[in-house]
Amino acid sequence: MSTAAFAPPLAADEFAQIDGLAYLNHAAAGVLPRRTRDALLALINGQAERGVLGFLSAEAALPAIRERIRRFVGGSGNGVALLRNTGDGANVVARGLDWQQGDEIVLCDNEFGANAMPWLALRELGVVVRFIRTPHERMTPDVLRRELSSRTRVVAVSWVSFFDGYRHDLAALSELAHGAGAWFCVDAIQGLGAFPLDAGALGIDALYAGGAKWLLALPGASFLYLAPRLFERLVPRWRGWRDVANIWDFLDYDQPFAPDGSRFEGGTPNFHGSVAMSNSMDVIEAGGLERIAAHVLALTDHLVDGLHALGAEIATVRGPGVSSGIVTFALPGIDSVELGRRLGKANIVTTFRPTGVRVSPHGHNSIADIDRLLEELRAQAGR
Repeated sequence: MSTAAFAPPLAADEFAQIDGLAYLNHAAAGVLPRRTRDALLALINGQAERGVLGFLSAEAALPAIRERIRRFVGGSGNGVALLRNTGDGANVVARGLDWQQGDEIVLCDNEFGANAMPWLALRELGVVVRFIRTPHERMTPDVLRRELSSRTRVVAVSWVSFFDGYRHDLAALSELAHGAGAWFCVDAIQGLGAFPLDAGALGIDALYAGGAKWLLALPGASFLYLAPRLFERLVPRWRGWRDVANIWDFLDYDQPFAPDGSRFEGGTPNFHGSVAMSNSMDVIEAGGLERIAAHVLALTDHLVDGLHALGAEIATVRGPGVSSGIVTFALPGIDSVELGRRLGKANIVTTFRPTGVRVSPHGHNSIADIDRLLEELRAQAGR
């Protein structure tokens, strides 16, 4: 493949990374675009100089930010809530449904805690969690069909697995879940921003994601999108001063809930995190999500080819519709934690655990970043 095929769709001058750093760790945290950084600095300086007057613009922009997020995920209605983290979104749904003892949830056993703990906590209500045992099998349509029953109320899945990058077939899983009368809930944090997604076309009932990874925004900020059919069914369980129709009528405790997704936000939202998500979504859309996805897949395919040549043990399943921006591997005879530390000393940033080194490039990364990683790996392997 020619070098031109790897031309980054996100321009390098949009980012302020230090020279000599190969940042390949977006599955942990993304880098802020300059545009996002500048918007945040303006907000911070505004408060430093004028107090509350400095963030009134962000307050006024919240409805537009929610709408911007809805458009980004391809949803409908007005059920977008600005929250703190991915787990908040799962918790809103988990606690907002009317559960009966014996109801069932289908979940993979390799979910990150943000999309596991909120559902597992429902066992105290008599809800049964049915695990799909990975990596023996994945939540494919055939496997999910086997696990569904008349008691299934929710199917919850990560779009992309945080550990090995397996990308699930959301359209097929959604169709099966709905056919069984279940809600389909998706943790999108490891795919959104690197791959296009249309929540409406895919039949997703609840979509939740933090902004700090592939969305290139801040930690401590997330969103929840609810399809209209689920929005009307959920009850807000965590109350706060901003979940009502008129937040400025402070002493009317009996007023109705807000008519939009803000009813699930509770208290004051993270203005800075919300502004960051909105601005970074603009940058990502300007680069083109289809182009970004093709670029990320080309980079990771190139990486996998190089890893095979090194005899690496690759934990990631690759293939059409399954590959993502995450590749996890180990080099035989080399401790993965030590390898990751050595890469860090060479200014190559990855995630490393005893189970392997995880690499996750984005739309601003170049083929040179991947080749530099492979060259360092060859040196470490004595090749």
